[in-house]
Amino acid sequence: MRFKDRDILVTGGSGALGRRIVEQMQREGGRVTVIARAPVDGRNTLVGDLSTAQGLETVAAAVAGRPWDLLVNIAGVQHFGPLEQQTPEHLLASYMVNLVAPARLAQAVLPGMKRRGRGQIANVGSIFGSINFAHFATYSSAKAGMRALSQSLRRELTGTGIDVTYVAPRAVATPFNSDRVNEFARLTGMAVDDPDRIARRIVAAIRKNRRDVYLGFPESLFVRVNALAPGLIDGALKSNDLKARALFAG
Repeated sequence: MRFKDRDILVTGGSGALGRRIVEQMQREGGRVTVIARAPVDGRNTLVGDLSTAQGLETVAAAVAGRPWDLLVNIAGVQHFGPLEQQTPEHLLASYMVNLVAPARLAQAVLPGMKRRGRGQIANVGSIFGSINFAHFATYSSAKAGMRALSQSLRRELTGTGIDVTYVAPRAVATPFNSDRVNEFARLTGMAVDDPDRIARRIVAAIRKNRRDVYLGFPESLFVRVNALAPGLIDGALKSNDLKARALFAG
């Protein structure tokens, strides 16, 4: 999809990665609206909270009926640590933002796209949605759901003129990573990518209407191995899982 003169809706567009993606689409002539909890300077902002059912419905109602050409779901919430240490409120917000909101917003924009016979939905997931890491249980499972949502929706929309793109980066160097995540990356040698480079690759994948894109090697290879023989990945990750567990000991 070319972005010039297209109406584009972006969740997470105020974050470090999302901001870069929005800027690039705007440079290419896109008319971008960002969904955020507060107005974003220099951006057309739809203010709303995707982490609650009421907030999400308010946003969906505001979105419905407008002629969107492209929906980009970038917003994410992450918990790193033992599952039992995640608060119930944060757990629910994680699934709301990472999975329920992309599905609900797709519902809101699809009728208009179908009437016009064109459009695109782009979901920015994570390698963690295909290689389900210990201590990222809710984040990994929600992103796995986003991957499944993208694939099933793509099949559902065959022949409608609407494309669905799923892009899964590995860890990116942004404030989204907590100090403990950064310490885990240091202890395990986990690769952390430059956000400018990843933003460019995400935008390129959307522009080219790519289907499933996994960024980073060897992680992109591990995605395929994990699908065929998850036991092999269990063994490969065991040492790193124990290092992560040590961060929360005591």
